[in-house]
Amino acid sequence: MKRALAVALAWLGLVSANPTPHPDDALIQSEALPQRLQDLGLMRDGLTPMPGVTPYHLNTPLFSDYAEKFRFLYVPPGKRGEVKGDGLVALPVGSVLIKTFAYPADLRAPDRDVRVVETRLLIHRDSGWIALPYVWNEQGTEATLHRAGTRLPISWVHSDGTTRTISYAVPNVNQCKGCHVHGGEMTPIGPKAANMDDGAQLQRLERAGVLVGSLAGLHRLPAWDRPETGSVAQRARAYLEVNCGHCHNRAGPADTSGLWLDRDQVANANLGIGKRPTAAGRGSMGMDFAIKPGDPGQSYLVARMESLEAGIAMPELGRATVHTEGVALIRQWIEEMK
Repeated sequence: MKRALAVALAWLGLVSANPTPHPDDALIQSEALPQRLQDLGLMRDGLTPMPGVTPYHLNTPLFSDYAEKFRFLYVPPGKRGEVKGDGLVALPVGSVLIKTFAYPADLRAPDRDVRVVETRLLIHRDSGWIALPYVWNEQGTEATLHRAGTRLPISWVHSDGTTRTISYAVPNVNQCKGCHVHGGEMTPIGPKAANMDDGAQLQRLERAGVLVGSLAGLHRLPAWDRPETGSVAQRARAYLEVNCGHCHNRAGPADTSGLWLDRDQVANANLGIGKRPTAAGRGSMGMDFAIKPGDPGQSYLVARMESLEAGIAMPELGRATVHTEGVALIRQWIEEMK
């Protein structure tokens, strides 16, 4: 959060004091697939946006192997995104969602020795949304398109002082579709108004002319790791909404599971409470319930979050490590169930 604030402040300084070329709207809205990220005029480097590109953050972000993520939004001049209730902000053609993934050498010093790894774009064109992943060189000076994806060795010192190393996966475009296709169409999944509402951010974006719409009456999603923003149950549901709910919902890729983890679910069985496995296969790991109230050790939802084995691990894409802190929250939620 501190680094996101620093990026936001840097953006404000750039806009006011150092004008630079604006994003190339013609190229953004064309059907071209630029080989260099910088050709689009959106980012100066992985962490510094061009004027007209706005930083934003989410209350509860998707877990991605402990990567630090920096989000930016571009809406073409004369257009506005529209807030329509708690759900996805409706973004006009020509808009771009930008997300940079980076690793500090030491998670205990997140602002020092940061390695920028990749920047993913979701571009809204006349033909629909398109995903383009760009990988940065070791110097962090140039990012090139990798539509086929790639793997990169990543190491960092964790918060407990141990060194961790993973084979970091940059997704190919088909893997992007695995999470981002909803109702047969490519769509964003992150920028939902409820998850962007921190009491000030949406208002700032409205004043900047980036968004319009009613900001009253939103049901703010709590920050999963900040107890002051919600109860254990509320924060656990927020975590599942962001990390699982984009697939596990009535219209998502995991609809046949009957395990729907989006925030709108109220039925215990759909949330997995007392739910026996239906489409889990060996993912149930011999357990009787997705969630057994009071017993996370006999809840296969937890077991799958703790697994790294292909065919069992959930989420099945986007991670090569177990999110220890996130699993601890889900365990606490289940332990407190009556």
